[in-house]
Amino acid sequence: MKKKTLALVLATALCVSMFAGCGKAQTEAPADGASVEVSAEEADAASSETSVADGELADGVYTASFNTDSSMFHVNEANDGKGTLTVKDGKMTIHVSLASKNIVNLFCGTAEDAQKDGAELLQPTNDTVTYDDGTTEEVNGFDIPVPAIDEEFDVALIGTKEKWYDHKVTVSDVKPEASEEDQAAADNVAKLIDAIYVQERTDKTDEQCAEAKKAWDALTDSQKELVEGEEADPDYFGRDTGDASKDDALNADKIGDKEILVVSFGTSFNGSRSEDIGGIEKALATAYPDYAVRRAFTAQIIINHVLARDGEAIDNVEQALERAVSNGVKELIVQPTHLMHGAEYDELMEALKKYESKFTKVAVAEPLLGEVGKDATVINKDKETVAKAVVAEAVKEAKFDSIDAAEKDGTAFVLMGHGTSHTANVTYSQMQTQMEKLGYKNVFIGTVEGEPEETELSKVIDKVKAAGYKKVVLRPLMVVAGDHANNDMAGDDDDSWKSGFEASGAFEKVDCQISGLGRIADVQKLYVEHTGAVIK
Repeated sequence: MKKKTLALVLATALCVSMFAGCGKAQTEAPADGASVEVSAEEADAASSETSVADGELADGVYTASFNTDSSMFHVNEANDGKGTLTVKDGKMTIHVSLASKNIVNLFCGTAEDAQKDGAELLQPTNDTVTYDDGTTEEVNGFDIPVPAIDEEFDVALIGTKEKWYDHKVTVSDVKPEASEEDQAAADNVAKLIDAIYVQERTDKTDEQCAEAKKAWDALTDSQKELVEGEEADPDYFGRDTGDASKDDALNADKIGDKEILVVSFGTSFNGSRSEDIGGIEKALATAYPDYAVRRAFTAQIIINHVLARDGEAIDNVEQALERAVSNGVKELIVQPTHLMHGAEYDELMEALKKYESKFTKVAVAEPLLGEVGKDATVINKDKETVAKAVVAEAVKEAKFDSIDAAEKDGTAFVLMGHGTSHTANVTYSQMQTQMEKLGYKNVFIGTVEGEPEETELSKVIDKVKAAGYKKVVLRPLMVVAGDHANNDMAGDDDDSWKSGFEASGAFEKVDCQISGLGRIADVQKLYVEHTGAVIK
């Protein structure tokens, strides 16, 4: 999350045209192309169309989102897509700092009109932006008249290559600038959130989680929107991810001497936690009624988030193992829900070593996709089962009769995994091999982290484009449909997979399916089989 400061140094006086309102008719220019002088009365008349309707926005200074139709014309990243909107005497102007000095003039209207004699161009200001790492950069800024909020209007631009381009922009999400008191209250909450956004649990963690939630609840709605830290934002407490009461943390005591400990990375998305992770846990409990099924997450960051926001206490691996010892468990079966023998699996095995002597039996079942082969050509029965299961669900949700019917329709399915720098990353390449072996030529595997390299977003887009598909369905290749699925895959930010496919201009339609593997019956059955293999 970007921290930013902005020092504005006005390089030139604005042309009188800024009062005319972008996208509106311009004052007629003299034939010789001389600059136009407009009286105050004429300026007021010309600006009447930019006035804010009574009761909408009072005179004052606001922050607002400045949205454009191009990745080449946007607010500098240090400012998170925001500009400063000034309302005075019913007229609106937004100041935005751009990404560089490459755009040298703007024009309120079309590129065609910008090139007419007497066209009044908006001149740049010299802005200094400061990035997270403390570095600064001088960029061009502009004061742009705003005809209306939440309505698209025309702005043309010319860059250093001296060619005019048409663009559509909107100004939205207008909020009053915060008072010092409001900002201080929000900053305090951001600090408290950042303090619990950590992977290590301490003796103070529970207290810190409660303190952060209490401070958040004390904020007004407008103060909550100001929360911004290194990791903190309003969504930490404010985003609706489903009903937490439907989830069972599975941390009860007095459970008998046989336990299946289901170890997951975890998710703070309540709906996915209950459907995906909970779905696997319930399947195991049904299949093995003589065993108590218990839960552990490996991501302390997620455990803290759920505890702070929802008051739901989920054990980490060490807590779960200590609980099993205290409960007198003798036979401990551990079922990881991880996809592969990767870093999370390795860390789990290290943690178990400290407790092996405290149980009569400790057995660890295979992760979902089984053993990792030596190269991309090595596949196994587990990978085949998962490939068939996830494709069948994706096809069904997309309302096709078969994968072949989707292929004939020009639809490709892109399954987005997490990715890893661990040597087990070959698993993703193996899953692509598995899809091809099954004849699923319109199924492509990608990863958020872009590891292995061929699964990186731009390379996946190129593959789908080269194959000639015009429609794309994105779906997570992950046990849960949590943060990565909702934000990295299906989010509206420019760096999401959905936005990447749309921005390529190569596809007529891009849809997203927010469903984890854990809710698929055949995937649950595979976990049951893995667990059964080590119980025997």
